[in-house]
Amino acid sequence: MLETLAQLFFAFAKIGFTSFGGTSMIPLIMDEMSSHGWMTADDLTNLIAIAEMTPGSLGVNCATFAGTQTAGAIGGLAAVLGVLSPTLTLTLAAAVFFAKFRESKVMGYIMRVVKPLCIGMIVEVLLSLSGSTYLTDTGVSFMGIAIGLLCFWLLQKRKMSVPKVIGIAAALGIVGFGVL
Repeated sequence: MLETLAQLFFAFAKIGFTSFGGTSMIPLIMDEMSSHGWMTADDLTNLIAIAEMTPGSLGVNCATFAGTQTAGAIGGLAAVLGVLSPTLTLTLAAAVFFAKFRESKVMGYIMRVVKPLCIGMIVEVLLSLSGSTYLTDTGVSFMGIAIGLLCFWLLQKRKMSVPKVIGIAAALGIVGFGVL
């Protein structure tokens, strides 16, 4: 059993390190599953279909399903940890380098450029979403603006949790826009 868990981990780590995510993982997953004899062609077809239908990344979904089918819940965990190991490795390396060079002048210059770029990207997303949310074919959606302002107030002033605010916004949207 331990050998199978190690094989699952390393098979999915190899997939994670050598693919670019998404559908580029499918041939590698199919090759690993069939070469180890863990799944039949029908199983692989079901694996891809289920992974595509469920929310989340294709790699994690495939790893979960394949690992669970092969060695139960612990096999699913081993496969998921394997497929996530590239992301974890790169993130940890970036954190180490960031901590090491945090006080350097070069890092300071880089952050002076990166921070405004990130803020700009966030503002752009906010504006594009606001346009599609608050502007309709007939004009300005005052109901949408009112719900948005209420949600902002609930989050900022009342410190309400995000799930509660989403629920309130959904209820107000259903009632306010006459969905029911």
